[in-house]
Amino acid sequence: MKEFKDKNYWALILGGSSGLGLATAKKLARHGMNICIVHRNPRIQEEAILKEFNRIEQEGVKFKAFNSDAFKVEKREAIVQELQSILGGDQKIRTMVHSLAKGNLKSMVSDEKEVLQHQDFVLTIASMGISLYDWAKSIFEANLFADDARILSFTSEGTSRVWNGYAAVSAAKVTLEAITRNLAYEFAPYGIKANCIQAGVTDTASLRMIPGSEKIIKHTLKRNPNKRLTTPEDVSNAVYLLSKDEASWITGTVIPVDGGEHLI
Repeated sequence: MKEFKDKNYWALILGGSSGLGLATAKKLARHGMNICIVHRNPRIQEEAILKEFNRIEQEGVKFKAFNSDAFKVEKREAIVQELQSILGGDQKIRTMVHSLAKGNLKSMVSDEKEVLQHQDFVLTIASMGISLYDWAKSIFEANLFADDARILSFTSEGTSRVWNGYAAVSAAKVTLEAITRNLAYEFAPYGIKANCIQAGVTDTASLRMIPGSEKIIKHTLKRNPNKRLTTPEDVSNAVYLLSKDEASWITGTVIPVDGGEHLI
């Protein structure tokens, strides 16, 4: 059922060319939501990414992609300005999804490789945490949010557990959750809801970059009550549910989407 088809709704997916972001774009498109993806990929990946984008367009929705640096102020402002032109006055962003990943996965102590520095924290927290607010603020000031809009971002269990090399990303995810709570509180009068999805361990390119990711995967397969990893589709299903009218009273929370993984 394409329940969003006749509502002139758009989803803005920040980091939507792979993993959770791409799965989310596909899911929302299948239900009739127009899709805008902001991504940053090299030319060598262009052919494969365009094939995925073509699949989204085949759902019969409007589609726009920006291969641009989402962390640069001038790039963000240019994208928002173009979105104002594309959406006009009668189309709005119902769902904004933050799926951006940029940071450093360095250990605090190491005899073999470079260790984590102050600037690594600054870069990672700004990119994976504060950028959520930067984009939400820009979209809000451009009057592009729908009356009942949803801001969603992806956090992880790494906010409360430790993995070697994950310190900077962990700090960024804690920041992401704090910003989400405050967005939910301060933007409530404008009908905007904000939530974090705490995805279980998902076999994505981002996971594979974490030192010791193979051990994390093996441990998760034993630990998860359902004895499998979370998939991007599991997470995109949750984004879809939180985008529906019936989810309008859910805001300011962190929702585990992990098959019960967080219980153990």
